[in-house]
Amino acid sequence: MAYPLEGLKVLDFSRVLAGPFAGRMLCDLGADVVKIEPPEGDVTRFWGRNIAKIPGYFSQQNAGKRNICIDLRAAGAIDLVNELVAEADIVIENYRPDVMPRLGIGYEQLKTINPKIVMLSISGFGSDGPESRRATYAPVIHAEAGLMYRSKQRTDLPHHDLPLSVADTNASLHGLVGLLSAIIMRDRTGLGQHIDIAMLDATIATDDQIHYDLENSRDTAGLSNEIAEMPFGPVLLSTDFRIFFKLLTTKLGLVDPSKDGMSLEQKIASRRAAVADFLSTLDTRDKLDDAMKTLNIAWGEIRDPAKLEQQITVKARGSITQIDDRQGGTRPITQSPYRFSNAQSGVQGPASHRGEHNSQVLKDWLGREDAQPLHENGVLVFDPNWDHH
Repeated sequence: MAYPLEGLKVLDFSRVLAGPFAGRMLCDLGADVVKIEPPEGDVTRFWGRNIAKIPGYFSQQNAGKRNICIDLRAAGAIDLVNELVAEADIVIENYRPDVMPRLGIGYEQLKTINPKIVMLSISGFGSDGPESRRATYAPVIHAEAGLMYRSKQRTDLPHHDLPLSVADTNASLHGLVGLLSAIIMRDRTGLGQHIDIAMLDATIATDDQIHYDLENSRDTAGLSNEIAEMPFGPVLLSTDFRIFFKLLTTKLGLVDPSKDGMSLEQKIASRRAAVADFLSTLDTRDKLDDAMKTLNIAWGEIRDPAKLEQQITVKARGSITQIDDRQGGTRPITQSPYRFSNAQSGVQGPASHRGEHNSQVLKDWLGREDAQPLHENGVLVFDPNWDHH
């Protein structure tokens, strides 16, 4: 079966996560994604376990992409970029909004070369707001969008960041929706366009809890899910305690231990103790599962992500797969989540070294066989730590 995005050509100027994740998904869907990397490299080349001189973080976000290394400061570099843009369908970048225009490769410049080009720009605060040039990473947006405040409010812990870069991936996924919408529209109009995604906008748009804050209705929110320490490990029960206790008494025969004359705090404490005693009798996963099915309560094991490959659905669906580690073995990597009925998708191969496909991309995209002079002039660069001979 074919891949949905076969034939699309993508130039990925982005770095770290918000842009690279979008490029990785396009690549998994069959697009020819070429990462344009500066000589100093993406900062994520220093993050994670280093196998065959490719660290884990960089591997996860750039697997399957081809790579050319261009020194955009070198004479003739922008001319080469313009040649590539003339052949491309999509450009992705996540610099501050002033950077690409200053280099001469902003959307207004690129559309004169290729009116069909679709350009995705992801930045912290958008291209035209009062904070458009403010340096931003995901934790900054987590703070500004209220996620860190809410986390402290609900947990009574000190202010702390989230354990994943949700502001980056939200912006990236919204960027993908915008990109593919623009490609469909281009089929009707013949023209591309520029998509401006602010991480702040994307985070707010996907915040399902924000209405409680905007409408001053936090007191109407449901109680937190229950965490239970089971004999086989901690689990999350997707219910609040009031509902859980009522179901246990009406469907599984738990006796209410509270007495007349008890204070509210005493009643709650006695009921929680009774629930804890009941749960301690469910000493296997299957026993808990049977009880929760009776109560119609969803639940999940609180799992160490280092052991995620053991989760039965992850194993069955291949949510984590293995790719060539480029030194004779394999390494784990996340698989794209798309499962089509009549198309393929999935990680296309390992991540590349800087400049690994300099000559190949010039030949495939431009029909040029003259990469060597561009190397000699410093336009194209190889990773000095990679043996490319």
